[in-house]
Amino acid sequence: MPVVILVLAAIGALVLFVFDPSNSAFYPSCMFHEISGLYCPGCGSLRATHKLLHGDLAAAFRLNPLFVLSLPILGALVLRPSWAYRVWVPWTALGVLILYGILRNIPAWPFYLLAPH
Repeated sequence: MPVVILVLAAIGALVLFVFDPSNSAFYPSCMFHEISGLYCPGCGSLRATHKLLHGDLAAAFRLNPLFVLSLPILGALVLRPSWAYRVWVPWTALGVLILYGILRNIPAWPFYLLAPH
C-alpha cells in the first residue's frame, strides 16, 4: 500500500509540476472562496506547491505562507507520527488554521500580506 501511495503522489507532483494551476482549468477552485469571497487557510496552496516544485520559495510564500512554513512540521510528523497523537497537537493545528483563516481576510496591513497574491 505505501508503494501505491508513493506512486500516486509522484504522478500528482509530476502533473502539478508540468501544468501551472494559474493557467490550467482542470484544477478545482476553492469552493469556500467562490461562495463567500473570503480566503480559506488553504487558498493558494496548490499554486504554492507548483512554485515549490519549480524551486521558487519566495513566490510560494507569497501565495500561502502558512502552508510553506508548515511543510517542515509535516515532515517531522511523517518521521515521528507518534507526535500527532499528543492531545495538544490537533487542537493547536485547528487553532492556528482558524486564526490564519481570519487574519488573512482582514483588509489592512500587515494582514493582507497573508492573502494569496
